[in-house]
Amino acid sequence: MGAVLFLIIGTVFGYAVCETLFPNLKRAGEKTFDGREISLSSYFLRVPAWVLAGLIPLTWAVYFTAYALKVYGGKEYPLFLANVLMFLLFVIVSAVLLFFLYRKGKQAEGIAPAKSRLTVGEWIFLAVLAVLIIQIMFLTFFVSDGKLYVGLSVFSDFAPHMGMIRSFSYGNNFPTSYSHFAGEDIRYHFLFQFLAGNLEFLGMRLDFAFNLPSIFGLFASCVLLYALAVKLTGKRLVGYLTTLFFLFRSSPSFFRFLAEIPKGHIVERLATQVEFISYTQNEGWGLWNLNVYCNQRHFAFAIAVMLLALHYFMPYVYAMAEKLNKVREEFSRKGSFVPAFGRFLTYGKTLFFSRSAFGVKRPLVSLFLGILLGGLAFFNGSVLTAACALLFFMAAVSEYRLDYLITAATALILSLLESALFVNGSAVSPSYFFGFLADNKTLFGAADYMWQLWGILLFFTAGYLLFGRGVKRYLVIVFSVPLVMAFTVSLTVDVTVNHKFVMLSEMLLSLFPAIVVGELFSKRCAFLENRLAIRRAAAVLLTVILTATGFFEYLIVQRRNQPQNNLVYDLKDPLTLWLKENADSDDVILSSWYHLHRVVLGGGMLYYGWPYYAWSAGYDTDYRERQVARMFEAETVQELDALIRANGIRYIIVDNEARRNTGYVVREDVIDTAYEAVYTEGEEEWKLTVYDTKKPVFKNLREENGN
Repeated sequence: MGAVLFLIIGTVFGYAVCETLFPNLKRAGEKTFDGREISLSSYFLRVPAWVLAGLIPLTWAVYFTAYALKVYGGKEYPLFLANVLMFLLFVIVSAVLLFFLYRKGKQAEGIAPAKSRLTVGEWIFLAVLAVLIIQIMFLTFFVSDGKLYVGLSVFSDFAPHMGMIRSFSYGNNFPTSYSHFAGEDIRYHFLFQFLAGNLEFLGMRLDFAFNLPSIFGLFASCVLLYALAVKLTGKRLVGYLTTLFFLFRSSPSFFRFLAEIPKGHIVERLATQVEFISYTQNEGWGLWNLNVYCNQRHFAFAIAVMLLALHYFMPYVYAMAEKLNKVREEFSRKGSFVPAFGRFLTYGKTLFFSRSAFGVKRPLVSLFLGILLGGLAFFNGSVLTAACALLFFMAAVSEYRLDYLITAATALILSLLESALFVNGSAVSPSYFFGFLADNKTLFGAADYMWQLWGILLFFTAGYLLFGRGVKRYLVIVFSVPLVMAFTVSLTVDVTVNHKFVMLSEMLLSLFPAIVVGELFSKRCAFLENRLAIRRAAAVLLTVILTATGFFEYLIVQRRNQPQNNLVYDLKDPLTLWLKENADSDDVILSSWYHLHRVVLGGGMLYYGWPYYAWSAGYDTDYRERQVARMFEAETVQELDALIRANGIRYIIVDNEARRNTGYVVREDVIDTAYEAVYTEGEEEWKLTVYDTKKPVFKNLREENGN
């Protein structure tokens, strides 16, 4: 009940804020960005905006309140009180806003809702989209009969996800520390996991607590992308196709894979393939397909905010384009009497020195968008970075650039404040790095890599850049900005994380093949005007080519994550429950290199979990690896205890994984002599023992060590 109340209060607050600050959203679907009638339902924008504008501030408010209650108020378990206080505050603020809306006749600024309804095609589109997203999210993560089933294609990334979720729902992770590298700062974008953890804390079952925000995030991203495509082109079919091309990626990988199958084995191989096709580095991880949105749930949630910002600022781009078109028409009327230099000056004056070029139109709305974008820094920092870059290039050809500045400055200030609070040092370490994951890190090597990755999507992008017209031609450049960033800059030690930039560009650039294919499907077409059957056959063929790899990878996601292939965890496991009752987030655990483990599900904070997670987040894994070896191999209880205290260890877990680790040899005799065993299960080589370092058993151990 508490979790449902959280979602309701957040959404109502978002509704009240949006209806107050964004009254134009009610009419956002009436026209395209260039002013043509389309009668698109405004709810394609309004409903995602309500939820995002409510849940992001409420999540941050509960987090910071709990943080303050624990750190400054001395509350041992602050999360319940933090929720109660923020529920009351957000209800009061919502009531005040709704009251003023009611006083204005329930019409903010006198603007009536657009009288547009969903078409039959849109109802089908939304239904198919919902079924697809709900199915893949629950396929990869669900609870049944007290057992947690985690999909084979997502379990690795779910280790830090589950660790952070349970550190809040079972633990008390304030100030926040990384569950797989406990005891230091938090560089991992954890707010989505806090949202899920808080929902579980408030009574929602773990799979629903994690899946519901994930489903909303991907669904909202698809809906907002559809609306963006329709408002850019005026055609619903283009919106459907853009979403289709986003979900099922373009790549020649499937056709290459098909060509390599021996004759007579094609059907069998296609029906039994369970590994992702891989012809480029890390492609076998499922790095470029729907699997990403299953295992990095925070990604799509943040994308929805970015798309909302693009919707808001896109009219400014078109308004400037209209002014430039008027200047061009004026020159056309005057003919050749205006010299080239004079034309250049006039265009420059319109673009940079007109009254509205650096004006401000809706400062409060821009401020609130900046707050939402700034709130993404620890939801998904990559999306925030890409969003700011996209808006910068949009602002270059827009009206009301001060609105952009307000949004960008607010987002930047908030992200810097968050980083200063959570991170010791810099949150990112940007450096020039050309080539991304291409084997040959040259311009031609990068082009070849992108051909292997995107296939004919590259031709549509290049073709529209060369032969397109108007604003959409410039948008090719804007939408390519994250791709350029991926191939030129590394923000962390692991350049692989730049794949999010590539996927963002792929999502936005899917608009351009959708425009071409949509034109081929239409009855009226600029070419092959009397060859409707041929055009539609070509459109179907292009659609198949553009989606074949993505659709086949979707089938592989299905096969890899069948229940019989899943990792299964007992949510009532004795060790998991023991840790829930006896360990807090301040209690650092020395153990083997666990990834997704029942200790992690118990909210255990690992001193040194699976190394890749911490390394890719920028932590000094080499130092801790040496310290783990020193502690496990300590030859005397005095040496062990000194190391344990120096590293802030509360519990030591000795199990089969620790014994078999090739990086050290566990001195169980020393550990057993030094500390009391507070939990034991299994026998002989499968024996697992938890030692509590606050309960030394060796005579005068602490006295001899000066404590």
